[in-house]
Amino acid sequence: MIREYNNYSLLLHNTFGIDVKATRFVEYDTVDDLRELLTSGRIADPWLHIGSGSNLLFLGDFNGVVLHSHIHLIELLEETTDAVFVRVGSGVVWDDFVAYCVEHGWYGTENLSWIPGEVGASAVQNIGAYGVEVKDIIHSVATIDMNGNEQVYSLQECRYGYRHSIFKEPEMKNCIVTSVCFELSKKACFNLGYGSIAEELQKYPGEPTLATIRQVIVDIRKSKLPDPEVMGNAGSFFMNPVVKRTQYETLIQKYPEMPHYDVNEEWVKIPAAWMIDRCGWKGRAIGAAGVHDKQALVLINKGGAKGREVAALAQEIKKSVFDKFAVAIFPEVKFV
Repeated sequence: MIREYNNYSLLLHNTFGIDVKATRFVEYDTVDDLRELLTSGRIADPWLHIGSGSNLLFLGDFNGVVLHSHIHLIELLEETTDAVFVRVGSGVVWDDFVAYCVEHGWYGTENLSWIPGEVGASAVQNIGAYGVEVKDIIHSVATIDMNGNEQVYSLQECRYGYRHSIFKEPEMKNCIVTSVCFELSKKACFNLGYGSIAEELQKYPGEPTLATIRQVIVDIRKSKLPDPEVMGNAGSFFMNPVVKRTQYETLIQKYPEMPHYDVNEEWVKIPAAWMIDRCGWKGRAIGAAGVHDKQALVLINKGGAKGREVAALAQEIKKSVFDKFAVAIFPEVKFV
């Protein structure tokens, strides 16, 4: 089924809670529905395909067509002794899928618990948290283009990197993700070495289970990140910058307490949150746009903020970090 609305509010379709409208909003239930829309000429530029809007900042009304997937299938394609291959529709809420995996005893998604968004967007953004990226469990990604042609991309063809995939390249603008095939383990293979996971697990007696790992991740995230339904935000607003090791070595002499993660012999990743905090932004606000008081990487809508207010705050933060550390930071969030 296809549902179309005119002059449609996007307030509930972006986690920043920016009150803007789309000229048209079109939601579809199946790949066949989407093909019909694309080949019938009913979708013309400008158009935008969104998930739950958890990685978007609307700067104003969208004077075009907004498309949204309501493909909600979860299908077991293949099962071996060690693994399962599961096809998941692009419109499935990501955390609902994580809960489904935990319930079925499938390992791989648990560290990505309580990340807002939908499955289609997860494959585009290469979401990640607590030592895991979604590329680690993706087998392939199914897509359709504006001419109705379907194509399946293998993991290698997706060209995944840090918060990046081939689907974010400009030449892939006309490519829409319809489903994602995940390869999940049937054998316990926990990733407990990141952050405070191991420490928090001590609150749960006995051997770790999928359910306890998921609960620990949810507890950690809730302690640091505001609930978008309570306070508008898009999670981590900036990507962590990767700098040359020579630049890092210069910085560490001046800031010996600076945390870092070695990427390889040549490159080092520095937490953007640490630099933003050292610039004094944590808990500060400019008008209705602010920085979360528990996590400097999260920009928030304190109530009634306009998208341009959030963008202006982000620009001020970016300038402060560069002035202090000579390191450029860039938004993970897409401005529309």
